[in-house]
Amino acid sequence: MTAWQERLRPGWTYGLRWKIVLTVAGVACAVAAILGVLVHNVLTRQRVDEVRKEARQSLDAALKEYAYGTETTDGHAAILDSVQLPGELRELAMSGERGLMVGKQDGKAVMWAAAPAGGHVLAVSIPYAGTRDHLRQMDTAILGSALLAAGSVTLAGTYFAGRISRRLRHTATVARRITEGDLDVRTGIPPGGKAAERDAVTAVAVALDSMAASLQRRLESEKRFTADVAHELRTPLTGLLAAAGLLPEGRPKEMINDRLKALHTLTEDLLEISRLDAGADQPELAEHELGPLVERAVRATALDCEVHVVGDATVRTDRRRLDRILANLVVNAHRHGAPPVTLTVNGPVVEIRDHGPGYPAELIDSGPQRFRTGDPGRGRGHGLGLTIAAGQAEALGIALRFSNAPTGGAVTTLRLPEAP
Repeated sequence: MTAWQERLRPGWTYGLRWKIVLTVAGVACAVAAILGVLVHNVLTRQRVDEVRKEARQSLDAALKEYAYGTETTDGHAAILDSVQLPGELRELAMSGERGLMVGKQDGKAVMWAAAPAGGHVLAVSIPYAGTRDHLRQMDTAILGSALLAAGSVTLAGTYFAGRISRRLRHTATVARRITEGDLDVRTGIPPGGKAAERDAVTAVAVALDSMAASLQRRLESEKRFTADVAHELRTPLTGLLAAAGLLPEGRPKEMINDRLKALHTLTEDLLEISRLDAGADQPELAEHELGPLVERAVRATALDCEVHVVGDATVRTDRRRLDRILANLVVNAHRHGAPPVTLTVNGPVVEIRDHGPGYPAELIDSGPQRFRTGDPGRGRGHGLGLTIAAGQAEALGIALRFSNAPTGGAVTTLRLPEAP
């Protein structure tokens, strides 16, 4: 199926419910048609055989009476060389064979039976119009019963398909909410029991709840570990920084201070991530002009960046948190990318681009992961800068997207909520 044919398909054909209903209706109609044909053939054959049997018996009686020169007494008069006898049946009788055929007599449908009799053709007729009417009534009854059965099966299929579809939609909704980060949501179906073994939909829902619970436990454990490590490191690190200040000046002191500052930055980043995970800090939202905010945040980094304000906009955000986001993204662009690093403000959208190797595919698909820096060619780091930027952006309602430019280089796009 081509793309334009796919677009022309009605929307209801994509739903599982309607696919099940159409399948059930098709199978029900096919079964009803097959059974109807079989019943029609059996009853028709039985009814016609009865008329044929009666015609043969009448013909036998007429032949006997003709042989003895008496008249028939069975109520069906025998006729010699009847002009109304069908031509094919007449020729069959003249050739010495007996035969039966449906034809007309005085404008009415009859079953003719004919046989040779002393150089003549002896024929008897049995009324067939009543048999035809009976067969038509039987066909009407069969058709009505088939339609009623197919309709009943289709209605039952629609009901059960609707139940299955509703349960699957509810499960899909829960799965989407879990994907969006709501790990407390559940399908509400109790685990265990024979229902989960017999019902595939119930089994899927139970498995989804189990997966969400397991994922929630893992994430909570990771969050607690991050917070505990950060808090446990902060106190001895503060003492180490103070002790390092007492060392005599020289290269050893510079090396120790440099590593201690890196460890201090890592600890503060971990603390910030733990606060974001816990949702402890509420953003202080206010209306700001976006262009000046971006220029001030870039100046604070003391890094070489180009800022282009194509069109300014008034946004509602937390200035301190936005500074943190922009600073992390700019530092990441210088650390893992290559100059020039440019920031473009166009309305409520800020685009940050470098000219390095670009973001790894895993980061673009799944977003930043803590302690994962992606491609080793992008430099060294702990993978926390982008994680913090993503967490702060989520707290401020900023849409954050990572991509690569067609001509090379990483591109980070922020879309801020505009002031009403």
